[in-house]
Amino acid sequence: MTEIAPPLPIARTVEALRATVREWRRQGFAVGFVPTMGALHEGHLTLVREAGRRADKVVASVFVNPTQFAAHEDLGTYPRREAEDAGLLAGAGCDLLFAPTVDEMYPEGFVTSVSVGGPSQGLETDFRPHFFGGVAVVVAKLLNQVQADVAVFGEKDYQQLMVVRRMARDLDIPTEIVGSATERDRHGLALSSRNAYLAEAELEIARRLNGVLAEAAIKAADRRPLAAVERDAYSDLLRAGFERVDYVAVRRADDLAVFPNGVIEGPGRILAAAWLGKTRLIDNMAV
Repeated sequence: MTEIAPPLPIARTVEALRATVREWRRQGFAVGFVPTMGALHEGHLTLVREAGRRADKVVASVFVNPTQFAAHEDLGTYPRREAEDAGLLAGAGCDLLFAPTVDEMYPEGFVTSVSVGGPSQGLETDFRPHFFGGVAVVVAKLLNQVQADVAVFGEKDYQQLMVVRRMARDLDIPTEIVGSATERDRHGLALSSRNAYLAEAELEIARRLNGVLAEAAIKAADRRPLAAVERDAYSDLLRAGFERVDYVAVRRADDLAVFPNGVIEGPGRILAAAWLGKTRLIDNMAV
């Protein structure tokens, strides 16, 4: 007989969230946290399980954050399926779902912003200048609301991970920020909620992204000029069938700065963003 995961408690307010976390603290439990925008897949559940290995109790949030979407982006159509997400989270070992409303997160009169320099510069910011401001605000709020010992973020959004780490360090947020390796399907495509937008023919093209980056990473590790490596990978993505490429870039792994001499000198990361129809895919890997 298949075991059915027990219902997952849901907190809708910061007050309810903090009351539960306070009780866990009173009992001596360490707390882990995984922030998400819902439409969960195995990649998210891997983060929950990792948080469970590092803490006694796990909170996951589901909140489609409007401040990180531009007017032309997919806020209105972003998939929302709370009941299904709650079942998946319960099965992965989550202990509490925090699912606030927009009004709970951004009450009337909210005017505070958070700006992070350093690793937020370039790459995503060149094409989505609003994005990391929205991410920084909501993640700062969530980390403050949950007050977890550890928070787990996926490496698929590598620049975001670097931004969150820098923000937590600079603002003395005591939560440990942990990166978890990207989950991929059997073809190597990084799991993403936006993959659901892709038609089968587009999926076939999307699965080539990982291979192009892997080849470019090998060339970069061989200390070939990075400008040429990036240019060739850009062309290879277009030849693979991507309609538009926002960027392919090799950066230092620890802070996403440009390698000053134009070749790999120490740990690196190759990052890319490319389009299929109205769907924008991002991926990255170590060099």
